[in-house]
Amino acid sequence: MPLNKIIVADDEESMRWVLSKALKRKGFSVDLAKDGEEALSLIQANSYDLAILDIKMPGLSGLELLGKVKELKNDLLVVIMTAEASMKNAIEAMKKGAYDYITKPFDLDVIDAIIEKIDKAREMTSQVTLLKEELKDRYQLEKTIIGNSPAMSAVYKTIGKVAPSDITILIQGESGTGKELIAKAIHFNSKRLGKPFIALNCAAIPKELLESELFGFEKGAFTGAFERKLGKFEQANGGTIFLDEIGDMPLDLQAKILRVLQEKEITRTGGSQSIPVDTRIVAATNQELEERVREKAFRGDLYYRLNVVPIHLAPLRERREDIPLLFDYFLKSSCAEMEIATKQCSAEALQLLLQHDWPGNVRELENTIKRAVILSADPLLTTADFPGLTSQKPGLLRNEECSLEALVETKLRSSLDNLEKMETGDIYCMVLEQVERPLIRFVLEKTRNNQVKAADILGINRNTLRKKIQDLGIELRKD
Repeated sequence: MPLNKIIVADDEESMRWVLSKALKRKGFSVDLAKDGEEALSLIQANSYDLAILDIKMPGLSGLELLGKVKELKNDLLVVIMTAEASMKNAIEAMKKGAYDYITKPFDLDVIDAIIEKIDKAREMTSQVTLLKEELKDRYQLEKTIIGNSPAMSAVYKTIGKVAPSDITILIQGESGTGKELIAKAIHFNSKRLGKPFIALNCAAIPKELLESELFGFEKGAFTGAFERKLGKFEQANGGTIFLDEIGDMPLDLQAKILRVLQEKEITRTGGSQSIPVDTRIVAATNQELEERVREKAFRGDLYYRLNVVPIHLAPLRERREDIPLLFDYFLKSSCAEMEIATKQCSAEALQLLLQHDWPGNVRELENTIKRAVILSADPLLTTADFPGLTSQKPGLLRNEECSLEALVETKLRSSLDNLEKMETGDIYCMVLEQVERPLIRFVLEKTRNNQVKAADILGINRNTLRKKIQDLGIELRKD
C-alpha cells in the first residue's frame, strides 16, 4: 500500500509549514509536532506510515525520539533531518533504525525522491509477502477443496479453463458449499497470482456503508471521514475482488458495479475524479439471480455481465460420495488443531453421516465433526457422538419410502390375490429376488459398475454384492 499518513516534527515553524503544504498538495494526510514530546504523544495515539523528524529539538531530541519510536512501532519508517551534517549524526541515526538521513537546507525534490523510493520498496515487500501468503494459501487450498465426484470434477475442469483469462465469473451454490474457496482457486491459478485477493460479503455490511467499502472515500466526504480511505476495488488493483452474496446488493450500487465492469474505473465517495482500476471480478450468490431479475430486484444488464461463465457448486447431498474424503480431512485437521490424538470413526457413524442431507453443506459437516471431536472423550466416534443427525436413507425422503412400500404392497395384492389357495412354495425368495435384481442393477448402472461404490451405497459387503450379481444373473453393462 502507498504512503498515506505522515507526521512532521520540527521546532522551526517555517519548516513545518513548508513540509506540510508540500506534502498535503501531493495528497498526504499530515500531522505536525513542534517538539519531541508532542511527536511521541501523536505517534502513540495514531497510525503513521512515515515520520520526518528534526534531529535537534528542545527536550526530546530527534535521535532520542527515534529510539523510542522503534521500541513502540518498529515498522514506522523514520527520516531524520539535521542542519549539522556530521558523520557521527548520520551513523547514529542509521544505527537506531532511520530509513534515511537528509541535511538542511534541502530541496523538496529530495523528500519526493525518498517517498518514491519508500513506495517502491513497500510495494515490492508487499508483493513478496503477498506471494508467500498466496502460495501458502494455495497449498492449503489444494488440500481443502476436496472431492472427486463427477460434480466436483466438472468444477475443476472449468477452473482450469477460465483461470488464465480475465473473464468475469459467477459462482452459484447454496450456503456452505465453498464458493470463496473456488474463487481463490481461480485467483491462485491466474496470471494475477502475487496480486491481492480481496473478499467482501455484500450481505454482511449495512447498505449505507457498502458503497464506501467498495469504492473508498475522500477526507471530509461525510461525518467521521477524517482521512482518505481506499476502497476494496483499489485495494484489489491488479488482482481479484470476490463479491460474495452479490444478490443482496442494493440496485443503485449494482449500477456502479456495472460501470466498473464496463469502464474499468471507480469514483471515491465524496470525490469527483475517476480512478482507473485493473481488477478482476468474481461474484457469488446463493440466490436464483434469474428469478431476482424477473422480480426487478436485480439488474438484468449486470446479471448478464456477471454470468459470462457460471460455475455451479452442487450441494453436499448431491455428491455424497465426497463425504468420506471430507470427513477424513476434517477429522484429522480438527484433531491436529486441538492437539489431540487422531480419532477414528465407527462404520455405523460414517453411514449416519452419509445418510444425512446436510442442509448447511460442507460447512455444516465441518462444524459437526469439530463438535464431535471436542465433546467426545473416546478415541472412536460412534453414532452417539452425532445426536442431531437424521437416519434418512440417501436420496429417499420418508414420504418416498412410504410410497415405495405402498407400491410394492399394491403389486403384491394384485399378483397374489389368491394367496390362500396357493401351495407351499418360495414366495419370499421369489419376491425378494424381483426387488433385489432391479435395485442392484440400478445402483450398478449409476456407479458405472464400480462395485466398491455400489456396495457402499447399498450398505452391503463387496463380496456379498459380487455373489448377488452372480446368483441373480445380473449382466454388467459396458459403457
